[in-house]
Order: sequence, then structure tokens, then C-alpha cells
Amino acid sequence: MSNADKLANRDMDIMERLIYRCSQLHLEHIAGSGDPFEMGSSRPLDFGHWAAHKLEHLTNYSLRHGESVAIGIALDTTYSYLTGQLLQSEWQRVLSTLKKLGFTLYVSALTEQLDQLDHPHCLFRGLTEFREHLGGNLTITLLQRIGKGIEVHQVDLSLYRDAISMLQDWEILH
Repeated sequence: MSNADKLANRDMDIMERLIYRCSQLHLEHIAGSGDPFEMGSSRPLDFGHWAAHKLEHLTNYSLRHGESVAIGIALDTTYSYLTGQLLQSEWQRVLSTLKKLGFTLYVSALTEQLDQLDHPHCLFRGLTEFREHLGGNLTITLLQRIGKGIEVHQVDLSLYRDAISMLQDWEILH
């Protein structure tokens, strides 16, 4: 993102342009090609949200929504990279941009109870909850490249565990 430094420094002109553009894209998606009642598609607007909603709950809402979504985006981007859909350079670009904007990309709540899928504090319960939110069919958006999403209906939890470890390592190194 070419304006990440300006956004991080709260450049109001850049922030206003970004908010306007995001609102415009949101409206176009909902009005023109989206799924306004969330009856099928997870919508690109939900990118990173399956984990975000669960992280908010797991941290007793000490993580704000935007902070949780940033972690969810980092997690799904890392998973996309691990599945071979996203280039390493694009994966690094997304994580670097989020970091430059001031987001933390790893919190300990990501790793709590990961081996106990039925435990209420397991992040992966967020997949089940998201599936229920979508009417019983899991659909999450991953990345094929920056700006190009792909909807998937099943995931590999072992790769998500690897993605979490990679985020933890990234956070330590950056």
C-alpha cells in the first residue's frame, strides 16, 4: 500500500479518500453483485471475519473489531500463502502493510485450546460459528492475489495451525 505511512500518521486527506473509496466499493458490491442478506456468499466484505469475531469473544472484547479483523486478514492471508494460492511477496506485502498501519498480528488467544476443537476457547470454533451465521454452509474468502479473492468451503486446520505459528514468528521478527 503506497499510502500506508500516511495512513499510520493520520493524514486526513488520505484517510478521507480511503474511507470514501471503501464506502464506494461496499455500496457497489452490495447493490450490484453482492449478497445483501448474506444468503450464500461470504462476501469479500467478510474477509478475515471468521477469526475476528471469535478473537473478539476470546479476548473479552479487549481487541477492538478493527484490530481483530486485521489479525483475521493476516491469518487468512497466511493460510492463502500456505495453500500455494498467494505468492510469498504478496503475503509479505499484506503483513507488512498491516504492521505499518500499527496492527498487532498475533495474540495468545490464537493458540489457546487449538487441539480441543469442541472447547469454547478454541479459535477454530469460529469456523463453526461462521458456518452457522451463513446458514449452515462454510464459505470464507481467501486470496489468489492481492485484490483477487476466492471463496472456499472447507479448510485444513493443520495449515491454519501453521499459519498461526507463522504469524507468531512474524510478530517476533517485525
